Amino acid sequence: MAVTTLKRKLKRKRQAQNARILKIKQLSAKPVIKNVDVEEIKKGFSKKK
Repeated sequence: MAVTTLKRKLKRKRQAQNARILKIKQLSAKPVIKNVDVEEIKKGFSKKK
């Protein structure tokens, strides 16, 4: 018996897999938290004037 590969179906399946992986990465990603010194920023504004 000959076996044929369903290329279109395989392509759709791979697209769905990649989309799912990308969605999981986006949901689990954390934003970069930076330490911001508010007082230093306020001093910078007063010096310019």
